[in-house]
Amino acid sequence: MGDQPTYGFEGFEEYILHGEPDKKQKAANWSIAIGLQAVDGLHTSEYLRQTAIKNIEGEITGEEVKKLIKTYYTSKTVRTDDDNITEEADKVSANISSLLNEPTFAFTYAGLLAVHRRIFNGVFSFAGQIRTQNITKKEWVLDGETVRYVSALDLKEAIEYDLDEERKYNYNGLSSTETIKHLSKFVANLWQIHPFREGNTRTTAIFTVKYLQSMGFNFDNSVFAANSWYFRNALVRANFQNLQKGISYAPEYLEKFFRNLLLGEENDLKNRYLHIRWKSVHTPPSTPPSTPPSTPPSTPTSTPTSTPTSTPTSLGKKNKITTDNENVIRLVNALGNQEMNVKEMMLAVNLKDRKNFVEYSLEPAIKTGYVRMLYPESPRHPRQKYLLTVKGQMLFNMKKN
Repeated sequence: MGDQPTYGFEGFEEYILHGEPDKKQKAANWSIAIGLQAVDGLHTSEYLRQTAIKNIEGEITGEEVKKLIKTYYTSKTVRTDDDNITEEADKVSANISSLLNEPTFAFTYAGLLAVHRRIFNGVFSFAGQIRTQNITKKEWVLDGETVRYVSALDLKEAIEYDLDEERKYNYNGLSSTETIKHLSKFVANLWQIHPFREGNTRTTAIFTVKYLQSMGFNFDNSVFAANSWYFRNALVRANFQNLQKGISYAPEYLEKFFRNLLLGEENDLKNRYLHIRWKSVHTPPSTPPSTPPSTPPSTPTSTPTSTPTSTPTSLGKKNKITTDNENVIRLVNALGNQEMNVKEMMLAVNLKDRKNFVEYSLEPAIKTGYVRMLYPESPRHPRQKYLLTVKGQMLFNMKKN
């Protein structure tokens, strides 16, 4: 009997809920790494789950995980069809887990290509290389139609333009709803470029996770892990319109996903509601059916072989902008849209003891993602100042209103 498939945070709940900080983070990273395989109809093996637990427990390193996975498949004397599916999923999951465990991130064209290369190293010969041909993909949620992706001739320019526009964007003064709408639009636009032959959604997801973390969001990855197929279908709906059929761009589905991820809401993330004919064919009952209205044709890039759950999990309830730490709230309100050095911040919150201010206000604000350094690569920079992250700005605006 072959290995049983595993999805998302299955088997890692105890670590995520009650584990030590290091184990909790590793478990969360494995959770999203495994869960994302569903976007391409893949599932991981039981061997990977057992190996991942050894990594979470600190018995083996991420590099040792990769070597064990490689040996596991090369040593097989008899291969089944399921092995061909799980091999890619296992190797990619191990690569993603290692990537998420690293604090580094480059919000650049080269950085996006590096994410693809790191994810699919040892899996695709074209890892990290942009495609040279135009592509189409039949989508179940579109009744077999395709999103119009960017031409192969314009990929680099399109990526650089989107990243540059996002880099210049000012989040100051935005409400949580406005911030979510903008982030959803940016991610949808980046995905629509589809620069790689395969693996675009998984690359977009990990690039997005790293970007959000750089903005101060320290969310629970289980929302991604449990709803990866929904995430892909929401990206599709945000990038498709057919006015002759009365179908407009529908970013609201992706916005619901990010509201769950970043604000801790519990919007119902059901794949069947994303189908373009759902409203015209169905009047959603009080208890919707458990299966989609139809089964998609053979489109492995859009439909997982085993549909993962789309019900928001209790593991995602910690993804909130608010905090109960009054010292952090006071510092966030004092900073607002300004940049301040330590002396200026202490004056603004009416504190005189530098050691206590740093220990009980500044460090917790940085650790929880509300405040960042102006020069993070040089903590002792003579002109070092501090400012709010996007997460901090969202909290500031919530308190202000």
